[in-house]
Amino acid sequence: MTTAPPVPPGADEPPLRLLSLAAAIGSISVVGIAIGLGVPLLSVVLEQRGHSATMIGLNTAAAGLASIAAAPLATPLGVRFGVVPTLAVSMLVGALSFVGFHFATEFWMWFPLRAILHIALTVVFILSEYWINVSAPPRRRGMVLGVYATMLSLGFAFGPWLFAQIGSQGLRPFAIAFGLVIAGMLPVLIAWRQSPRIPSGHSEGGHFMRYVWLVPTATAAVFVFGAVETGGFALFPLYGSRVGYSEADAALLLSMIGLGNVLFQVPLGMLSDRIRDRRRVLVGCAAAGLAGMLVMPLVEQSWTLMAALLFVWGGAVAALYTVGLAHLGSQLHGRDLASANAAFVFCYGIGMLAGPQAIGLGLDAFGPPGFGWTIGAFFAAYLLLVAVRIARGPSRS
Repeated sequence: MTTAPPVPPGADEPPLRLLSLAAAIGSISVVGIAIGLGVPLLSVVLEQRGHSATMIGLNTAAAGLASIAAAPLATPLGVRFGVVPTLAVSMLVGALSFVGFHFATEFWMWFPLRAILHIALTVVFILSEYWINVSAPPRRRGMVLGVYATMLSLGFAFGPWLFAQIGSQGLRPFAIAFGLVIAGMLPVLIAWRQSPRIPSGHSEGGHFMRYVWLVPTATAAVFVFGAVETGGFALFPLYGSRVGYSEADAALLLSMIGLGNVLFQVPLGMLSDRIRDRRRVLVGCAAAGLAGMLVMPLVEQSWTLMAALLFVWGGAVAALYTVGLAHLGSQLHGRDLASANAAFVFCYGIGMLAGPQAIGLGLDAFGPPGFGWTIGAFFAAYLLLVAVRIARGPSRS
């Protein structure tokens, strides 16, 4: 493993590479808008064409599997063709895939299209996050990644609003998604000369799966985040209805989680920059996640208290992704960082598959308390892992 060299106190801080960071963050944020628009659009169009919820869910699950399969490909493609060419081609493929859904009249065609779309977008996310991590000054990496997470969250939030304005009829929504992804290419092309190069040759970490275990505090953090974010968002409306919330009230509570996600990332990222061992910030975020699930049954009869709890809870939990990514960047560099970033996204995809299944089983087996118990179990297992890692010695950063 190639670890990043320590930055001695008082050493000169590398300057912010503003054009490079703006290009990577700007492009992925625009792609986030397209994804936020595209996800509900595809589901609504399939429903309008007469397909069942089960089949729509099956088609959506194909996206997660495609993302997991694509993760090991991103670094070799970036090494062979360069970061910017790979990003540009992946964005073009993703943009064309969006338009393809409009013209794909047979349901079976949507499965290869979903796979192609999410393979392309997974490569875009991995290489963009590598670009951001490499370009961020070590002592401000958490802040920079907090800005990235905030902009991406805003993009995801703006996409559904845009969908509500333009609807699902005709070619227009698909053409807008196409245009957004193409627009995301422009900042990348403008900053081509400042794009990072992924070193060629064999990295010391070995096979791709080795990187899942290389910095387990980071990869386990994103696994937990993927599980509780996807499962929690998907099943909270069911939990809410079982404890007496209306559909509208439950939806507003989900919005509070999203608002906390947006507002907490930069402050928590900056906090992680001030603490030598970022694992301690990850412990705090996971502990807040566990505490929130333990407190939730006590406040579920008050919408206001529940909203306040979920606002704080959502911000702390989302920081598992932000601070986990910063921790990854503080431990590795070069091709090792690119491969570990791919493993990071891979673990997020695994969490997306595991979370809804586990939380759904908990909700069915134990009723409303099973929702919080299952989510809490993810955080408790993570805290146990980190406690063992910290007990073994200080972080290598």
